[in-house]
Amino acid sequence: MRKITINPLKDNVLSSDLNFLDLELLAQAEISSECQEYPIESALVADSESGWRAAGSGEQTIRLVFDQPQTIKHIYLRFDEQEESRTQEFVLLWRMDNEDSFREILRQQYHFSPPLTTRENEEFTVDLKQLKALELRIIPDISGGKACAKLAQLRLAAN
Repeated sequence: MRKITINPLKDNVLSSDLNFLDLELLAQAEISSECQEYPIESALVADSESGWRAAGSGEQTIRLVFDQPQTIKHIYLRFDEQEESRTQEFVLLWRMDNEDSFREILRQQYHFSPPLTTRENEEFTVDLKQLKALELRIIPDISGGKACAKLAQLRLAAN
């Protein structure tokens, strides 16, 4: 039998036509905690594979505050969990320039079940104009377990 795979699985491959922003230069990161071995920069820079981890269990917040308002069209997130089964919830919020409150973009849950289900890749098309701050809230285990939040990658694109 002859066969060909027409939709090969792409693991950890970002859309090639997107020009991701240099978040280290454009924004300040505010975090609720971080493990010293896995700082937030590891999830925000293009060449890093280690990602960010919280210093402890429970809900965590990562907030990017931009020096200048941005227009964002794409958000890419990757979460990896190699160790324990859990259901995670994350919420993405944004705040416009000259506003005081955040608006919810989306809320989503995902169940990790190692060794088979260990990676969650999410790419969202958005239209966020005059973005001053982007916030990611992670509840690593909605059942209240002691899991620590992890974020392998966070990328933003203006195109």
